[in-house]
Amino acid sequence: MASEAPLPKLEEIRIAVIGLGYVGLPLAVEFGKRRPVVGFDINEKRIAALRAGHDVTLEVSESELAEARHLTLASDPEALREANFYIVTARTGVERTGFRSDADNG
Repeated sequence: MASEAPLPKLEEIRIAVIGLGYVGLPLAVEFGKRRPVVGFDINEKRIAALRAGHDVTLEVSESELAEARHLTLASDPEALREANFYIVTARTGVERTGFRSDADNG
């Protein structure tokens, strides 16, 4: 039986949420209310709008963004280096693969 590496202590975990869409942004904001987290998205305009306190998807309000005091927003992949725990919330490729999830049928 292979030995498993011990889990890191909670205070040692540095989270990065990759993809700040309908799922990733609310998740990053909630983590950011309580602990340091990097919210990463490749869309620089999206990051600029979020830094200004505006979410065009309306998933989170300006006040919720402001409450996430530990959230660092980034579009530069270099910011991901400080993390050791990654949550990827990439969108499904409906238009590229033809795959449709139940969420896409609404």
